[in-house]
Amino acid sequence: MMNMQKMMKQAQDLQKNMKIAQAEIETTTFYGASAQDLVKVAFTGDRKMTQIDISPDLIDPEDSETLSDMIRQAVNAALVDIDKTTEQKLGKFTKGLPF
Repeated sequence: MMNMQKMMKQAQDLQKNMKIAQAEIETTTFYGASAQDLVKVAFTGDRKMTQIDISPDLIDPEDSETLSDMIRQAVNAALVDIDKTTEQKLGKFTKGLPF
């Protein structure tokens, strides 16, 4: 019976720590940039874009494809960083669990 109470306490502690880690991730700002930093973006940990900076040198009405590519690179870089940080902070809680 004591082991069950101990397990329940550990599960509650785990859940509490996971919520704290998730809150930290959500309030962290993640940055991404394209090649040569021509496009820079910022996201919150819950994947909301908060900022996008585009170098004026990149804006060419004749070449919107390059601008699109640079935005895509910057956004994807930030999202990869969010995923990596989430795995680092939350993955430690799920390692060894039987699911």
